[in-house]
Amino acid sequence: MYRLQTEDSFDAAHFLAGYDGKCHNIHGHRWRVIVEIQTAALQESGQMRGMCVDFKMLKRDLKKITDKLDHALIIEKGSLKQKTLEALQAEEFTIIELPFRPTAEHLAQYFYENMNSLGYDISLVTIYETPANCASYSAD
Repeated sequence: MYRLQTEDSFDAAHFLAGYDGKCHNIHGHRWRVIVEIQTAALQESGQMRGMCVDFKMLKRDLKKITDKLDHALIIEKGSLKQKTLEALQAEEFTIIELPFRPTAEHLAQYFYENMNSLGYDISLVTIYETPANCASYSAD
């Protein structure tokens, strides 16, 4: 079995609505995302002969996702009062509204699903919110 990994990072803020602790406040992280592909066979012909996938393409596509989130406030849809959201948007802050609570666990699944939708056979995504704390997501 072959395994490939690539990684990227982004800086973003979030908060956990309804959480009883410090994380209910807006705070930021340097998020580190590691994407893994697993395959039993290598490409047999063409430019990618002997490869699982082209690292350049894999990194480019991961970066498209991290760039979208970089220096943004990631929030769960409906977690801010409408007036607050509108005020932040009027100040031209970058707000990313997601249909889930922006935990490390959910963000790992978000990257997994987004990379798979681009045609990659992702086996695992791990996302670090601190150097010592991470969450992973796989299909099984």
